[in-house]
Amino acid sequence: MSTKLFYSFLKWVAVGPLLRAVFRPTWEGVENIPRKGPAILAGNHLSYADWLFMPLGSPRMVRFVAKAEYFTGTGVKGFLQRTFFSGTGNVPIDRSGATAAEGALIAAKRVLGDGELFGIYPEGTRSHDGKLYRGRTGIARLALDTGAPVIPVAVIGTDVIAPPGKKLGKIVRPRIVFGKPLDFSRYEGMANDRYILRAITDEIVYEILKLSGQEYVDMYATDAKKLAEGKKPAKKSSGRTKAGPTKDVA
Repeated sequence: MSTKLFYSFLKWVAVGPLLRAVFRPTWEGVENIPRKGPAILAGNHLSYADWLFMPLGSPRMVRFVAKAEYFTGTGVKGFLQRTFFSGTGNVPIDRSGATAAEGALIAAKRVLGDGELFGIYPEGTRSHDGKLYRGRTGIARLALDTGAPVIPVAVIGTDVIAPPGKKLGKIVRPRIVFGKPLDFSRYEGMANDRYILRAITDEIVYEILKLSGQEYVDMYATDAKKLAEGKKPAKKSSGRTKAGPTKDVA
């Protein structure tokens, strides 16, 4: 069975109808997703359930990157694992990258080069407290290198369905909002300028913030989690809580 066929089976026959019946999710702004061509869906990350509900409302398959180990297992377990992750739109991180982050970008560029939709979480990891954190600039580099538009996405309520540290919480009605496409062609050829990368990332996160209504903290989510656990952050962050990242990036 092909990946797209299996994806359709899960979405419309096996898993999708169950999620719709139990949780009754709502989607807004679906018309903002281009019906053809590459695009980057950039969302907030509250729960492991995000990657189930967000693609469910998309008219096209949404691909994410996943650990390469999920695609290299052997035996029955390995086969089932490969089938599931491939069938749900995931692609393995490219091992040719010097780091996992670089490998993820290589894999993402390949997806976008094929004219498909690619899903990414700018924060880099799940929020441990429901707040929106500073974005990683990989998304900006991806947008500039591929020329693909960025669709900001807000997922609301999934942290209640699957709270951090728990497999299942309460059954609530999640809401997913797709914002208008963001075009960064004005920065073409400036992918090596770290100030431009930061400005683009902040603009994307700002748009997510407007859609989600979350509280914004000017700190990386990984550092904030370490502070909450009483550990020292790997990098210095301001830790300031404010209305949002800078909007004006011109």
